[in-house]
Amino acid sequence: MFNNSLLTTTLRTALIAGGAYAVIPAAFAQEQATDSDSGTIATSSSERISVIGSRIRRDGLDSDTPIEVISAEMATEMGINTVGELLRTATVASGSNQLISAMSVGSVTAGGAGNESISMRGLGANRTLVLLNGRRAGPAGTRGEVSAFDMNALPISAIERVEILKDGASSLYGSDAVAGVINIITKRGDDSSINVNVTQPFESGGETYRINGTLGRSFSAGSWRVVGDYRLDQELKRGDRDYFGCQPRYFFDRETNERVDPIDPRTGEFHCNALESAMWLWDGGAENYLGGRLVYDYDGSHAAAGRPQYNAVNPGDMSVPEGWYPVGFDYESDGWTNANHPFVYNQSMIPRQEVASLFGQFDYDLSDNISMYGELMYSRRETQIAGYRQFWEPFIPGGVVDGFDGDMFYDPTPVTDHSGSTTTIDYVRGVVGFEGAIGFWNWDASYQRSFNRGTYDTKLIYEDSLELSHDVLWGDPCSGVVTSISNRPCVEVPWFTPEFINGEFSQDVRDFLFGEERGRTYYKQDTFDAYITGDLYELPAGQVGAAFGFSYQTDEIVDTPGEQTLQGNAWGSTSAGITQGSAETTAFYGELQIPVVRDLPFMESFDLTASGRWTDVSTYGSGTTYKVGANWTVGNGFRVRASRGTSFRAPALFELFLENQTSFISQNNDPCLNWGARLEEGSISELLAGNCSLAGVPADYAVPNASMTSYTGGGAGVLEAETSVSNGLGVVWSTVDNRFGASIDLYDIEISGQVDNVGGMDVVNGCYFSEDFANEPLCSQITRHDGTGNDWGIDEIYGGFLNVASQRVRGSDIMFSYMDDTPIGFVRFTLNHTIQFERTYQQFVDSPEINYVGRLGNPRHSGTAYLSVENGDWKYNWQTRYYGSVDNYDAYTNGRNITYRGIEAYFVSEASSVFYHTASVARTWDNFEVTLGVANIFDTHPPRVSPSYASAVGNSALYSQYDLIGRRAFLNLEYQF
Repeated sequence: MFNNSLLTTTLRTALIAGGAYAVIPAAFAQEQATDSDSGTIATSSSERISVIGSRIRRDGLDSDTPIEVISAEMATEMGINTVGELLRTATVASGSNQLISAMSVGSVTAGGAGNESISMRGLGANRTLVLLNGRRAGPAGTRGEVSAFDMNALPISAIERVEILKDGASSLYGSDAVAGVINIITKRGDDSSINVNVTQPFESGGETYRINGTLGRSFSAGSWRVVGDYRLDQELKRGDRDYFGCQPRYFFDRETNERVDPIDPRTGEFHCNALESAMWLWDGGAENYLGGRLVYDYDGSHAAAGRPQYNAVNPGDMSVPEGWYPVGFDYESDGWTNANHPFVYNQSMIPRQEVASLFGQFDYDLSDNISMYGELMYSRRETQIAGYRQFWEPFIPGGVVDGFDGDMFYDPTPVTDHSGSTTTIDYVRGVVGFEGAIGFWNWDASYQRSFNRGTYDTKLIYEDSLELSHDVLWGDPCSGVVTSISNRPCVEVPWFTPEFINGEFSQDVRDFLFGEERGRTYYKQDTFDAYITGDLYELPAGQVGAAFGFSYQTDEIVDTPGEQTLQGNAWGSTSAGITQGSAETTAFYGELQIPVVRDLPFMESFDLTASGRWTDVSTYGSGTTYKVGANWTVGNGFRVRASRGTSFRAPALFELFLENQTSFISQNNDPCLNWGARLEEGSISELLAGNCSLAGVPADYAVPNASMTSYTGGGAGVLEAETSVSNGLGVVWSTVDNRFGASIDLYDIEISGQVDNVGGMDVVNGCYFSEDFANEPLCSQITRHDGTGNDWGIDEIYGGFLNVASQRVRGSDIMFSYMDDTPIGFVRFTLNHTIQFERTYQQFVDSPEINYVGRLGNPRHSGTAYLSVENGDWKYNWQTRYYGSVDNYDAYTNGRNITYRGIEAYFVSEASSVFYHTASVARTWDNFEVTLGVANIFDTHPPRVSPSYASAVGNSALYSQYDLIGRRAFLNLEYQF
């Protein structure tokens, strides 16, 4: 219990006094209020605590690495409902695109649908270590790529604060702490309360409702606390916001800057260009073919406008039934395509989520020198996503289906709302530990188990049903026939009817084509950790502190996709096998804190810290990491800190054991296609042409056949651990009374041998653009056809996880704070700002280096400003989040310039600086507190971009920095007892 009481009473004041100055001062409201008359903060220099970034128990005033502390109070004051949302306000996350639930709509994301993780500095969530009360929080999620903690698992009502160590720390905490460490500290003490929270957007959709209760008690020998939390996030549909619905091209004339999008004559507005429901056409030689597609005239508008139809004049000409019209073959006809189906507006923008959590913890003194503690957490999350999609199968020549004639291939492509998923995750984490003292040394030993069990129910389209329906079109029998894998009785599918293409299906057709399947994910992590810390001996400048420890960890994953996916029968989806594997990690570590100098001119103190770790991973091998730091207190409130350390990250289980996933790539992507003619016209290099020739591909090979098959799998037996080097240098200043404080810290992290998922086309391009083709190892992962039937195309590609990439981030974190009693009340102001100098990525040694800083999702400048005024029972809060201007134009050869239907135009792939403002007011009575506020006060919408050149929904940029919901009010009612 002694350790917990010290953490509770000391850490916050210790950090603000200078050890970790990049903080949000709301964390210190209680301590400051007790001494507000003098305007100083009372601290206890005799108490020694464990601060994130060190295993040594010390006074918390001498951190040589920057630490940011975020109080959970901010969540209430700013209308924040999840731990992930709270962490995204930190500058270590604001400068890069983070995984949010909206990104799992229509895409398979790491951890599965609804998962939210934090990627510090943009280096990846699997390079950010998350601790819960100083101990690892095991991974949570679904599907094969589970490796990070899901921030939805822990209710925000259970936490007191979050400590963010903004520096690599593998020598102390082991693998994954490459970019830094997030330590979530839960509430303690004997306060109890009930909270009701409502977040209500000014427009419908995206509401959040929360109710939680906590009961805590302290007694002479210990304490305990239980927290229960229920949260419901209502779905936000695309149709709920104008800026997510219609999806125009958003092109502009280079000379006049006027919009050049085609107009939809049916609405008089710019044409919406989402997924089309149409009859796609493939030219077989028909002379009257205009290009584009066919659509049906559902409302008579095409006929009313006198639009042309296909009528055969010459042999082989196209002819189609009455009511079908050509579209998408020129500028005017682009406006007539059917690409704004009502299904669009029912697609989830933010999925519906329901989360129920229970968290409990206790500590108990077994004797004067030994205490026992424990934690138990259970969380259940259900995420529902509604989507829509196209599908197709028949590739039918003219003359097979009545009315559709000519030298043409017809490919009916309907849309359906049979798309989406329901994901359910049960997460359990338990901890039991003992801590005590042996003389002047303190020890701690704990065991943790986290257990994740998830299911993902996915709507699918049966591949074997589509194939059978195609055969029936050619005249094969249907009656009495069942599909080969899904065992569905055959139903004749009306592919060529207008109703079918418009997504209107009879129930028997639905039952034949559509289904659902359930995949299951299991992840278990066990960790034993023990360390001892104390003083070794005394130097003239003070005691030499030390900590030594041992850690043993096991991880196990089993991901079993649904039955149809396992058999490759889920149309439009990659097939995948069972991902299964385990790993054992053993580590020994140590740390020293050495006081070198005290009380000299311009050197009030100078301390060194050093830590080292030896780690052995059963799936990789062993390695060592180290970290050294210096902390120089100059005087007059100035302090200089510096650190250098190495880190490594053992490959995650999914990177090792992901079972082969199969996808198909068009042969049109083959770089050797028609290489002779392309060399003559100067569109390819001699290097590429020479490599294609060495591969035996004829110069005139120009007619590709079937798709190439791409396999992606884990790299067990091949992968090695990533390594990295982290450097930090900072200056800290604070006044004696702590009214003013500031810091500036430079960071530089470089990763070598980064594990990267090398996809099919990465392998192909890496091979054929290699300057050493004969010895290029990637070429051994490609097989080609032997020319039979003049087919020289690529047959199979074997990609997967390899140690190939490097990544580097450099930048600066700046903080300024002010707090004091004033005539209007106790005022606190904090500004946290990050400047990114570099975030480069290089996939292969001979690949171009890409700098993402300044691109969408990666602003050079980002930060948060916070102001509060506390006067008696009233408290007023204002927060501003801001993100600098960004654009993607350097990613394109011609910048933003394009030619659309002969028009010299430009697209938009940029965003100006964005500011989001939140304000709230809180009133406290004896046992009751009400907080009322408005988030996104000025209803700032996401920036508008051209969807073909940026991640977007509608014309709205889809990056984690931008608010998707709009202006919303929030209310929190708290009753304490």
